[in-house]
Parts: sequence; structure tokens; C-alpha cells
Amino acid sequence: RGNGSGLPSEDFFGFEVVHRSRRSHARVGRLHTPHGTVETPAFVMVATNATPKCLDLRQADASGTELIFCNTYHLLLQPGPAVIEAAGGLHAFMNREHRPIITDSGGFQVFSLQHRSDSRITSGPQAPHLKASSGKHPSWRSSVLKVDEDGVLFRSYRDGSLVSLTPESSVLAQKAYGADIIIPLDEVPPHDISLAELEQSVQRSHRWMTRSLAAHLQDVRRQAMYGVIHGGVDKRLRQISVDHVTRLPFDGIAIGGSLGSDRTEMQSLLHFLMPQLRGFRPTHLLGIGDERSILEAVPLGIDTFDSSFPTKVARHGGLLTARGRVRLQSGENARAFRPIDERCDCSVCSHYTLAYLHHLHKAREPLAQTLATQHNVHYMCNMMAEQRELILQDRI
Repeated sequence: RGNGSGLPSEDFFGFEVVHRSRRSHARVGRLHTPHGTVETPAFVMVATNATPKCLDLRQADASGTELIFCNTYHLLLQPGPAVIEAAGGLHAFMNREHRPIITDSGGFQVFSLQHRSDSRITSGPQAPHLKASSGKHPSWRSSVLKVDEDGVLFRSYRDGSLVSLTPESSVLAQKAYGADIIIPLDEVPPHDISLAELEQSVQRSHRWMTRSLAAHLQDVRRQAMYGVIHGGVDKRLRQISVDHVTRLPFDGIAIGGSLGSDRTEMQSLLHFLMPQLRGFRPTHLLGIGDERSILEAVPLGIDTFDSSFPTKVARHGGLLTARGRVRLQSGENARAFRPIDERCDCSVCSHYTLAYLHHLHKAREPLAQTLATQHNVHYMCNMMAEQRELILQDRI
């Protein structure tokens, strides 16, 4: 138990390794936070605006969700840190007092939101959503007016107002939110910038993270902070980032930045990074959470994964099952008077047929997205529970 960092958070935040597989580097652990314990490896549901899309938090909790991920950038613009702090923080604002929350710094959204169509690279229908903007430099800065040593000046996508985000202001916002785990400000460039530009970005991220950590340590407030490994797919820069971040007293490590243009490139990068990160600090993979990517990353020893993958698939009429993806739109489901997945014990599969969900989808009833989302989130949490059991049996 404990994070091994020597930080004040040692008293209220810790990572406990329960079992290390004899077959791989996979591990079962417990992440202890002020608002509850997270069994790892775990899928972390994205709740961008302090809510998952199309799903009540009570439904998410019933599906097995423990840790959720809220976005500082969006909450900074609406309703704003002052409102959330006045409500008593995110846990009180969301009425989620007994389960933990992680917030990001806002950096990824600042640099990519205006290029949503380019901010994820896919390769084939089952490709993961890899964090790598493909917009040609310098168009990736189109919504960013200035990036300098102090921070970022950008225009709000809501009303066009000017917003300044610095390492210190990002930390202050996350202090107002009161999340259990917070992330330092970093710069997230596209994958196709020059090596010289990438190195400049990595060094700037390191300086920003050092400032963020200093601001955090001035007023810890029972929050843990994870450092973020950057460097794109360049292993020399990734090594520099590993050396910098692991020397600092962060409570955990997150792998961020561009992870490549396809799954093979991402796996090569993770195989390079993970042998250097398998200590007693928890490791989080930012923005990756599709089934195949998780199943390939768990044996490497990664503990938590956040992604909008299952909720986004649900909103587009996709259902995750043990036999593969099911498309609600398909006419073959019109008379499928059976559960979505006979192996699934979620409330959707217990109460409704696939034919009924097909009808709701065709009729464009909002309930179709809600039920599909509830099922998909349950599927992901159940998949992670199965992974933990297999690790305990040394079968992974």
C-alpha cells in the first residue's frame, strides 16, 4: 500500500498490487482514493461534462463503473470552476460522493477540439481511437491564438471569448473541481510535425508539468497528481520523457501524446515504455479504451484505461458483445426476440430484446441510445472483471 512517492498524498492515496501474473507482466491491483477503491486493471468511463453521454450515473455505477474521467477544458467553459466549487466540488455537484473521479488538464482539448475530424486516426473498422491529430502543421493551432512559455491563449468554442490556460490555472481549476486524481498541463501536438518541433513540445510539456506539480504541492487538498509521458512515437524523446517524469514525485504515471497512426505502432511504443514503468506507481493509458487495445495492453502491466469508445459506439447504434459488434440498424434484428447477448447479465439484456432496441433505433427514440450505452458500459466493466480473474489465475 502507498504510492512510494513521499508526497503528502501517501496518507490518502495509494496503489496496492494484489497479484502479478506468472505468465506476463499483467497485475491485479487496488487504487485507494479518498472517494473509494478502484479494482485494476479497470476501464475508466469518460464523463466529459460531468456526465456520461446518454446515461445516468446511477446506471453507470450499477454497471460496475468505479472511476470516471471528467474534462477540465469543457468544465472550465461551462459551468466554470467557481460554480462547481460553490456546489462543493464535482462529487457533490454530480451527487457521486462515494466513487472517485479523475480530471485532465484541458491541454488535449485545447489543441485538438477544433479539429475533431482529424484528432483520431483509425485503420479499419475495429481500429482503436489513437490520440494523434493528423491536421497539417500549423493548422492544428487554428483555435489557439498563442502558445508560449506561460501557457495557452485560445478562443472558447462556446462564445468566442478569450481564455488563458497556464499550468497554474489548470491546477487551480482542478482544485476547484476536487477530483481524486488530477493531471498537469501538457502540450499535445499532432503526430506529423517535425522531430525538432516535437522535441520542443516535449521539453515545454516537461516545464509545464514541473510548474503544475509545484502548484499542486502548495495546496494538495487530498488529491493525487499523475505525470504524463510524451514524445510521440520517437523512442529517444519518449526515453527523455520517462526519465524526466519518473524523477519527479508524481503519484502515478500516464502515457499520453500521439500513440501512433495504427495499432501496431502503438503496441511497439507500449512494449518499449512499460518495462521502465512497472514500479509501484499506477500506470494509466490516456484516451485508449477499445476492447482489442485493452486486451493487448493488460499483459504489459497497464492499470487503467479511459475512453469514450463504448458510449460513442452506442450512440451510433453499435452494441458490444462476446460474439462481436452488433449493428442495431441491421434488418436481421427486426425479429431477434432474444437478449443482445445471452451471456450478459446487464439490466438491458435482462429486460429487453434486440428486436425492441432495433425498433427504438429505427424510430429514433432517445431510449435506444440510453439502453445501448448502458449495455456497452456494462460489457466493458464485465470484460475488465474477467481480465482481473484471469490474471489471478495466471492465465494472462
